[in-house]
Amino acid sequence: MNIRKIITFTEDIHSEGGRPVDPPARTAVVLAVIENPWAGQGFVADLLPGIDEVAPKLGELLAPRVVEALGAPVEAYGKAAIVGLDGEVEHGSALIHTLKFGDHFRRAANATTLLPAVEKRAAAGTVFDIPLKHITDATIRSHHQSIEVRVADGPRADEIVVGLAAAAQGRPQARLAPLSTER
Repeated sequence: MNIRKIITFTEDIHSEGGRPVDPPARTAVVLAVIENPWAGQGFVADLLPGIDEVAPKLGELLAPRVVEALGAPVEAYGKAAIVGLDGEVEHGSALIHTLKFGDHFRRAANATTLLPAVEKRAAAGTVFDIPLKHITDATIRSHHQSIEVRVADGPRADEIVVGLAAAAQGRPQARLAPLSTER
């Protein structure tokens, strides 16, 4: 796995809807800009060798970093793969939609639900939203949220941006009724 850089973002929301948020609502994102392991190979029918080589290492690298950046217990989480223009969306999906990647974050967050994801092919500097859901119950509406990020110089055509996002709480000032009230 060839990593060009790792970027960490945190966001602390102190006010929402004209009201204070106390404690501030924190979200963290860690992104790795890596060389696409299938770059320059044309259509690759069997992605498994690349998955086995890269996905576990990425999960092991990113999961503790995003938890540390959050600095609080994880309540919501998500993941992303943005593939450079010379790659395929499937290349990003291959790296993040495997337990070899996601289970590192599940363990670090004490989570049980599926990780929501965004994956797409895009040019460097593209803005993307990472969706987040509650770590143990995806029906908890207050934790359905997203965080917007971008890497100014990535992904280059032969790269993939792979990331994890975490929130220490639901949306600031969340006030939707629980899903169970609509059944």
